[in-house]
Amino acid sequence: MPERFMEEALKLARMAYEAGEVPVGAVVVKDGEIVGRGFNSTETDKDPTCHAEMKAIREAARNLGGWRLPGCSMYVTLEPCSMCAGAIVLARIEHLYIGTLDPKSGACLSLANIPSDDRLNHQVELHTGILQQECSAILKEFFKELRNKNTKAEEVK
Repeated sequence: MPERFMEEALKLARMAYEAGEVPVGAVVVKDGEIVGRGFNSTETDKDPTCHAEMKAIREAARNLGGWRLPGCSMYVTLEPCSMCAGAIVLARIEHLYIGTLDPKSGACLSLANIPSDDRLNHQVELHTGILQQECSAILKEFFKELRNKNTKAEEVK
């Protein structure tokens, strides 16, 4: 079942890709139903908080009628950054399913482990590697394409 929801997150990541955004998608699930969706739109919205996770949490909170999200799980294609990991803890999300790790800015296992920090008033159970190859591949393709565009732009100058 985790694969089913990660596939939904991947669909959202593809939407981000098509919009020229870093392809990350996230869904919040409660009782087997998606209650929040999000994909990166920081460039489009000119807003550093428009990460997939933040948008999915906002939508879930609106749909469920409160900022606390007990009984919810999040599925995200890329390991959350410190901002998103903090929001996941504050929202009281119970399970976090991560597609692929982010060694440069991941704050759930790679650089820090905010969701499991027992000094905080809530801990999140982590699950990693769900559709890891697919989640990693879309990011690699996006950055390869971006590097190629930048190289061609430099050649034109």
